[in-house]
Amino acid sequence: MSQFFQVHPENPQPRLIKQAVEIIKAGGVIVYPTDSSYALGCLIGDKGAVERIRRLRRLDEKHNFTLVCRDLSELGVFAKVDTAAFRLLKGHTPGPYTFILSATREVPRMLMHPKRRTIGLRVPNHPIALALLEQLGAPLMSTSLILPGETLPMSDPYEMRRILEHQVDLIIDGGPGGMEASTVINLSEGEPEVVRVGCGDPEPFLSEE
Repeated sequence: MSQFFQVHPENPQPRLIKQAVEIIKAGGVIVYPTDSSYALGCLIGDKGAVERIRRLRRLDEKHNFTLVCRDLSELGVFAKVDTAAFRLLKGHTPGPYTFILSATREVPRMLMHPKRRTIGLRVPNHPIALALLEQLGAPLMSTSLILPGETLPMSDPYEMRRILEHQVDLIIDGGPGGMEASTVINLSEGEPEVVRVGCGDPEPFLSEE
C-alpha cells in the first residue's frame, strides 16, 4: 500500500520532501505535482521502477520519457543543445513545456526513443517538484499521470490514492492538479515542431517556424 503525504504546494515541508526522496532512492515510484499536471516519477537509472511505470501506463518502447530537471545547466548534461535551442529553452523554462532533444551518453538507453535517440526534458515551475529535485540532486524520470484509455491526466489526489494505492509507493498530495499535460516541443530536428498542445502556450514556437 502506498504512502500518502500532504505537502504544502507553496512551502513544501522539508521533512516530507526528504522522506519522499528516500522512497525514490530506494527504487520507489511516486506521484507528484508539476506546474502542468500530476506525474509519475522514479530514479533515472532504476530499470525496475521504469518498467513498473511502463506497465502502469501501458507504454511501448517508442514512448519518449521525460527527465525533469532542476535547471538549464542540469538539462545540458543530458541533451545536446545548440545555440538556437538554448535561446528557446532559456526563454521558456521553468514552465509547462517538455522539449524533445537529442540525448547525450548520460541518458540510459532504456529511456531514449530506440531509433531517434531522443529524450524529453523539462524544468517545472512548481515548488514541490523543485524541492524534490533539489533534495534528490538528480533529474526524475517522469511521465504524465494519464491512465490507459484516458486522454486527460488525473487531478484529484484522493482519487489517485483509491486507484493507485497498490501500484505506486508514494502519492504526494499538493492540492488539485491541472487537467492538461505539458506542451511538447520537438527541437531535435532543428526547427521547433509542436508535437502536443497542453497548458503551455504553443504560439512562440509556431512563430519561430
